[in-house]
Amino acid sequence: MKIASAILLTAFLGFVIGLYTSLPWWGFTVTSLLVSVAIHQKPWKAFVSGFSGMFLLWVLLAFLKDMANEHILSTKVAGILPLGGSYFLLILVTGLVSGLVSGAAAITGSFLRK
Repeated sequence: MKIASAILLTAFLGFVIGLYTSLPWWGFTVTSLLVSVAIHQKPWKAFVSGFSGMFLLWVLLAFLKDMANEHILSTKVAGILPLGGSYFLLILVTGLVSGLVSGAAAITGSFLRK
């Protein structure tokens, strides 16, 4: 139950901080750290909850934004990167990067709590 609430709270607060502040793209790390400090979990569970929350949020938001322009821009960017022009892989890579950053912040929060 703790892990599900941590995932949802991490995703929600990450969305809110991205929507209502002018912080850079990594501003969600503050919320991931705070959620991990507030909801005490073992370090690996904190990492999984932080990773999952941001990964799901960024993949969902990127996919919704990408569908709005029929994958034109993401296909061009994926052509520049070594992704073979696959917009789907580009979306997964952005989710992976945000998930790893958020997971690192969450595991840091878990160790700070100790």
